[in-house]
Amino acid sequence: MNYRLGAFGWLSGPSFQAQGGAANAGLLDQRFSLEWVQQYIGLFGGDKDRVTVMGESAGGGSVMHQITAYGGSQGSVPFQQAISQSPGFLPLASNYRQEQIYNQALQLNNCTSLQDLRQVPTALIMQSNIAQISEASYGWFVYGPVVDGDFAPAPAGQLLAQGRFDKSLRVMVGHNSDEGLIFTSPYVQTEDLYEEYFRIPFPGVSSAVVYYLAQQLYPPVFDGTYGYINETQRTSLTLSDLVFTCNTFYLDTAFANRTYAYLFSIPPALHGQDVPYTYYTGGPPTTSVANTTVAVAMQEYFTSFVKTGQPSAKGMPVFNMYGPNATILDLNYTSISHILDDTANQRCVWWQKALYF
Repeated sequence: MNYRLGAFGWLSGPSFQAQGGAANAGLLDQRFSLEWVQQYIGLFGGDKDRVTVMGESAGGGSVMHQITAYGGSQGSVPFQQAISQSPGFLPLASNYRQEQIYNQALQLNNCTSLQDLRQVPTALIMQSNIAQISEASYGWFVYGPVVDGDFAPAPAGQLLAQGRFDKSLRVMVGHNSDEGLIFTSPYVQTEDLYEEYFRIPFPGVSSAVVYYLAQQLYPPVFDGTYGYINETQRTSLTLSDLVFTCNTFYLDTAFANRTYAYLFSIPPALHGQDVPYTYYTGGPPTTSVANTTVAVAMQEYFTSFVKTGQPSAKGMPVFNMYGPNATILDLNYTSISHILDDTANQRCVWWQKALYF
């Protein structure tokens, strides 16, 4: 699912909802589709009790939101297993930020209410949508899942921490070594710009939170101690934790460490570079799939998980559960082996508290 749907899938905010709008329409559409599968898949020879959902990036973030739908208050979700690859979304929890985005959408269409907006031709809304999305700051998104008091009563990470989700699921998660770099602004090269950059999505964040983020979690120390040697790497790591990698940690710990987690680390292992491996169709190595053995192994791990709830691949290492030691399967160019999860850290513990709103 693509957040470029913009206003068509993600309009939200206090005024929008008070005027009868349904926030998180993109997630509600997904939920409707999953419920349709539950009702009708038997007519196609399928089994409604053996449904696996799978998503990458924004799709992986959607998987998280489906797992935590309604804060778990409506019982079992309409699937039994989930695979979330590089689950990504920018948490737009603030009512203030949602209201800003909604008011801008109204202004771009010369409207004063949702009723007016519903009368605007689709082609014109598409044009205003493009204009609004194109104004996003480098690496950030205008639209996406929001805290709406209904489908998403709190940030997904908090719902997982609070046990407000369907705990009966079997889950497989993964992330890449360098998720954040392609979204990182090259213009962030000073301390002031670093702090300003992370205020953009959270306009109401307190100075104390920004100080802790910039001086304690990701301090301007560039000797490699904190995993970065320059400002770009520092910004990339911060963004990666916030938007992508910590989400896997939230899922692993929420399910009592009884998940299957992996790391895709074939260099440069940027966000999205595991997708060609996931959908590898055979043939010799290419620039997109440099190691075909890993591609085949990934596919076998995925398909066996779908079939049995336990990932396995012929001739490959046993895929151990996450467990109390935070064990993940590292898919590297030279080997497939178990390592310690790099997201099992205090940075992710802090981000899960959602102190930015």
